[in-house]
Amino acid sequence: MNSNLKRETDMKKTLPALSLGLGLLAAAAGAWAQEAAPAVTAAVDAVAPVVEAAAPVVAAAEAAPTLSAGDTAWMLTSTMLVILMVIPGLALFYGGLVRSKNMLSVLAQVFVIFSLITVLWGIYGFSLAFGGEGMFFGGFDKLFLAGMAPDSLSSALKTIPEYVFVAFQSTFAAITVALLVGAFAERIKFAAVLLFSVLWFTFSYIPMAHMVWGGGLLAADGALDFAGGTVVHINAAVAGLVGAYMVGKRIGFGKEALPPHSLTLTMVGASLLWVGWFGFNAGSAGAANGIAGLAFINTIFATAAAALSWIVAEALHKGKASMLGAASGAVAGLVTITPAAGFVGPMGSIVMGLIAGPLCLWGVSGLKRLLKVDDTCDVFGVHGVGGILGAILTGVFCASSLGGVEPANYDMAHQVWVQFKSVLVTLVLSGVVAAVAFAICKYTVGLRVSEEAEREGLDITSHGESAYQR
Repeated sequence: MNSNLKRETDMKKTLPALSLGLGLLAAAAGAWAQEAAPAVTAAVDAVAPVVEAAAPVVAAAEAAPTLSAGDTAWMLTSTMLVILMVIPGLALFYGGLVRSKNMLSVLAQVFVIFSLITVLWGIYGFSLAFGGEGMFFGGFDKLFLAGMAPDSLSSALKTIPEYVFVAFQSTFAAITVALLVGAFAERIKFAAVLLFSVLWFTFSYIPMAHMVWGGGLLAADGALDFAGGTVVHINAAVAGLVGAYMVGKRIGFGKEALPPHSLTLTMVGASLLWVGWFGFNAGSAGAANGIAGLAFINTIFATAAAALSWIVAEALHKGKASMLGAASGAVAGLVTITPAAGFVGPMGSIVMGLIAGPLCLWGVSGLKRLLKVDDTCDVFGVHGVGGILGAILTGVFCASSLGGVEPANYDMAHQVWVQFKSVLVTLVLSGVVAAVAFAICKYTVGLRVSEEAEREGLDITSHGESAYQR
């Protein structure tokens, strides 16, 4: 009992002392904090400008263009693959479709056009397409490739040399102009082909390339064209159609058979087109990355699907599936997937290919009869119809819900409308420029060879040589 009372008395004495000690400690801590706060604040204020000053440097370092050996190697390879598409791919594809007396004339047209447009691209084409910020044309700051050096990187593709980007884009310009000659083959003057190529390249291809890929009108509108549905295929097809009308029908068209002279060469040409198209589509990713892989597999799937659907439709309609049908179907699939290659998923590409086959088969048969045109190599039926189909379906199958890679703020109905408008712009621009260019050719060098020269064949009469020994 006494011991308990003693403990209580001691606790009563201790508590005031403990409370006094804690109070003194708290007061001391508060005073220290007040004294230290200005010093800490000053230190933070002193460091902050350094951090703020360093931030732009770090951001600039992260955004600084850096050469990628892998990207550069892939783009060099893609450029060579596109050249393979044109010479010999396109040349043999068209060459096999004409008669033997005109084989060399087609080869010469494709080969020389490729050479001509490549030179013009370096002189002024690249500058007007990619060198400025206009709505329809670029600028003149890169005429003759001014300001470029081996170590300068592309402003469009920041991981590859600018020279590589120029070379890659030159192949697109060249193949586009070469594509359209198949529409009026076997009766046009060689001089007219060359003059028309210069005019149409300058006033149709260049503005289309700038409007879509160079930051111009259609790019600002949000149009999607991964590798050239509008810029290349619709553009060339419309010009070819105008040319077929203005040059006129071949002698004997609709009255006698004018069959292809070598479907073997056409098949070889179509195969080379398919191989080269991997550079065309997958190369348009601009880098060795996942989008290149997506475009690559889509180019396989869509092409195969279109070849199959074409020959099935052909067999149902005519009772037989032809080699020409399979080759034409493959090209139709390649054309259709071109604007969508990096935007749609693999299953979407198969669906697009399955639609393209029968639709382009109608393009080279029913539509061709409706138009009453002598389109020698069915340029509009395949490239025009397939290009329009691909451009519009890109707006549908790029949806992420369908496995695609949709743009920001994507709305399907709006995107399809934007795609449709880009098709209309291409149709009008190319058609008007082609009509004016052919009219200029008609009243300067003349459009068509004489009837005697056409009957003998353009190989001998235009080039003084023959593809085969007679």
